[in-house]
Amino acid sequence: MIGLMGGTFNPIHYGHLLMCDTIREEFKIEKIIFMPAKNPPHKDLTEVVNAGDRFEMVRLAIKDNPHFEVSDIEMKRPGASYTVDTLRALAGIYGPDKKPGLIIGADSLLQIKAWKSYQEILSLAVMIVASRPDTDEERLAKTIDELEQFYHAQVLKSSSRAMDYSSTEIRERVHRGLSIKYRVPPGVEAYIYEKGLYR
Repeated sequence: MIGLMGGTFNPIHYGHLLMCDTIREEFKIEKIIFMPAKNPPHKDLTEVVNAGDRFEMVRLAIKDNPHFEVSDIEMKRPGASYTVDTLRALAGIYGPDKKPGLIIGADSLLQIKAWKSYQEILSLAVMIVASRPDTDEERLAKTIDELEQFYHAQVLKSSSRAMDYSSTEIRERVHRGLSIKYRVPPGVEAYIYEKGLYR
């Protein structure tokens, strides 16, 4: 199975990488493809640096891991970046029999019915879910049961915790002139300072 990790990555940080590496080992995933969103539909774009910078930070973060790749599939698409459009495109590449694993946080799964064409998403991908420290595990279990029972979804719950670091915190630290060492890979840290991002 191929894993898909979509996101704004504004910026990518060690939390993203550790979670994905844990999930890759846990479910024996061949590779994980990181897909930075060009125009994330649910984000305030005033705080999002341009897509090219975010793509480059992902590339720098994963360049030494042979199990990780970065894709510009969402960068090339005009308009908002919707997960269902990406899954449709990948189904055309890999075929309908090779369902990818879509890696999402528990908070996203709990809100999946708000996503565009969510029923199609559930049919096109295996959902791989990572809890957050504040996840309501009882509510999550009920949601997984409902999705499996009524929508025939395939849901794998990871033992990995979703990111303890937050991109918001990292941006705020840069803005305040505080260190982001040990929060992002060195190449990402250098790129942020070199380009003057998040000032």
